[in-house]
Formats: sequence, structure tokens, C-alpha cells
Amino acid sequence: MHRKNGLLVTLICLVVLAGWISFAGGQTRTARSDSPYEEMKIFTDVLSIVRESYVEEVGLPELIYGAIDGMLATLDPHSSFMDPEMYSEMKTDTKGEFGGLGIEISIRDGILTIIAPIEDTPADRVGLAAGDQIVRIDDQLTKEIGIMEAVKLLRGPKGSQVTVTIMRDSFDRPQPFTIERELIKIESVKARTLEDGYGYIRLSQFQENTDDDLGSALEHLRKENGGQLKGLILDMRNNPGGLLEQAVRVSDHFLDKGLIVYTEGREAASEMKFEAHRDGTEPDYPVVILINSGSASAAEIVAGALKDHRRAILLGTRSFGKGSVQTIIPLEDGSGLRLTTARYFTPSGTSIQALGIEPDILVNQVTVEEKEGGAHLREKDLENHFDNGDLDHADSSVKFRLGKKDRDDYQLVRALDLLKGWDLFQSIQKPAA
Repeated sequence: MHRKNGLLVTLICLVVLAGWISFAGGQTRTARSDSPYEEMKIFTDVLSIVRESYVEEVGLPELIYGAIDGMLATLDPHSSFMDPEMYSEMKTDTKGEFGGLGIEISIRDGILTIIAPIEDTPADRVGLAAGDQIVRIDDQLTKEIGIMEAVKLLRGPKGSQVTVTIMRDSFDRPQPFTIERELIKIESVKARTLEDGYGYIRLSQFQENTDDDLGSALEHLRKENGGQLKGLILDMRNNPGGLLEQAVRVSDHFLDKGLIVYTEGREAASEMKFEAHRDGTEPDYPVVILINSGSASAAEIVAGALKDHRRAILLGTRSFGKGSVQTIIPLEDGSGLRLTTARYFTPSGTSIQALGIEPDILVNQVTVEEKEGGAHLREKDLENHFDNGDLDHADSSVKFRLGKKDRDDYQLVRALDLLKGWDLFQSIQKPAA
């Protein structure tokens, strides 16, 4: 496949200057009143007073890191400062392996909130869900700490336990969940055939190799189904996002031309456009994308691009609504900034920030039994029914069938029905031979 240019990351150097200069006459000269560095003297004064007069001795790095942390906390919830340890862990995260519970978190309305649990992780297995509010981590109230401190508390050695106290709409009061930490290894792409000709790909996150893994998954599905697909379900429910570049490349698998996404920011380097290319584009089979409130960021880029180009139908519930781009800025001491530098827009010029993407077909998640009123009896289920001699041959050509777990996933069942209905409609439109 034609490879796209890598996302250019601009490294920003911040230089802090002294706010005053001493002269021989004992007078001082301050910065101009319109200079931002005049306020820096207040900071240096406070820093000096704290170091000299605070009841206990405090290390300078601790004070500086705390001040930077506070500065970033006044911005949006996705901007943060990472000390050297956290910055190192962040780089590991994008490679798909880290220790912890397996949740993506953010600050929403001032409350630490789960964007999405990562599939088949400790958090997912105990039932944590998108939109859950984390009130407490062990004995620490989350309203008293920043997001990076919360991440530190949630992570820990494999096998250790942490108790998170959760509030959700269906709870009368916050409920504790004690969870054993694991080494989280994220397999960002999983694929299987649901029924003959109909493929399913689960995209759980956008990390460094997602694009390549998707290409391999699509090739596997084609081989498994005689060289071609009748339709594909792309499941991005509870996908918290990840790397912008990977979202662009994933979108490009299904688009042969046109704009995928563009970004706008204060700096020229933040203004980018990403276009689709014809090379390596998938055949024009129908695609249904599953989204929900846990689909965020890079997942919304893919959903928005394929929706705007009418390449896919979106089914599920409204997505999370994270329409901003963060740049990772390494600093000299091994620490780093995660700074919001741009907003992104879908090809139609729509910003999904705080709004999310509305699905084409709204389908809330319930079990099939709930929706259809339970299992239905058929003649073959009755005791002493007459046999049909052709029964053994009726489905002999069917290679794949929907498993029970999939049949209980109402949104998935509706997506498959949609693909099969489209295939049926196309077949009856063809003129008889």
C-alpha cells in the first residue's frame, strides 16, 4: 500500500528569561508592562519564599514540576505535564503494552471520567464502562488531584490491587470495585468471519502498528471467504483513540480520494490536511461502523471521514466528542508536555468537539432477548415433530455461523442484518438471465 508521510511533530523550546536586571545605583529595571515576563517575577518571588520559609525543606525539581503541573491544569483536560517516569510510560503506551487496569480516562465537567475500558482487560472484565465517574482511587479523592496523578495511582505492579470507587447513572451511591492490575498488552486489531462473506474487525485502539495489522486482517478475511467480502463490520465501540497518523492510514484503506481530516491551530505547523490515495484501497463492498459513547478521538476521525464520504454507515450511539489534537513535546530533562495544539475537522468541515458524531442509525445496546422478547419456538423444537429428509442438506454450504456471544450483541446483529439486507437488495435488482 502506498505509505503516507509520517505526522510531523514540531518540537517547541520554551525559554524563560529573568524579569529584572540590577544596576549599580541600587535601582532595578523591570520588564515592560505589556511583557509576559513581568508576571514571572511573581513566580520567582513565591518560589524563593517557599524555598526559604516553608516549614519543611522542599526540593527545587518538586516545586518546578508542581508549578508546571498547575499551569497545564488551567488549560483543557487533555493538556498535561509528564515527569520523566510518566513520559517514559507514555511512549510505552503507544506501542501497546503497559501495566495497569486498562482504561482511558479524562476530565469531564471537572470529574475524572472513563472514556472507555480497553477490551479484555481487568477494568473491562469487572464491568467498568464508558462514562463511569471515578470518585476515589483507594483512599484518594480524585477531585483533589490532576489526571496524571490519577494515572500514577491507577498503575502499579502486576498482581497488585487497587480499589476504584465508581459513580454511574444507575447507582444510588458510589460503588467500590477492587481490581487486580495486569500487564496490559493491547492487540489493536482482531478479525473474524461472522457468516459466509461477512467480515468483522474489532479496532480497540490506534497505536503504532494498527495500519499494518488492519491490512493483514483484511487479507486474512478475503482468503477465508474465497477472495472477496460481501460486507464488513468495523467495530470501534469503546475505542478511546490514539495516534492521528494511524487514524488517517486506517481511513485510507477505504477511501480512494478526497480529504480525510484537517486540523487548525494557532501555529502554521498545526494546520494540516490529510488526503486519501487510490493505491491499496479496499474494494467497494458495504461497510458498517459501530460506535458508542466510548468511541473517541482517532476513532471519531475514521468514523467522520467514512461517514462524510458516504463510504460507511454508522450504527450505534453518539460518540464521545473529542475533537482536539495533542502534540507530545519532549523536554531536556526527560519530562514532556502533552499539549493541545489544534482542533480537527471532518471532511465536511464539522468539528465534533464536545458534540460527538451522530450515527446514521441510532441503536442502543440491549441483548437480543430483551429486544425481541425472548427466544422463539419453532416446529423443530417441539417434541415428536415430523422430520424433514432434506434438513441435513439444507445448510450444508454454510461455512460460518454467528456464535452465541455475537447473537447476544444487539448492535452487532443489527449491523449484520443491514449488510445482508443490502446484499439481498443488490441481488434482486440484477436482471434475470
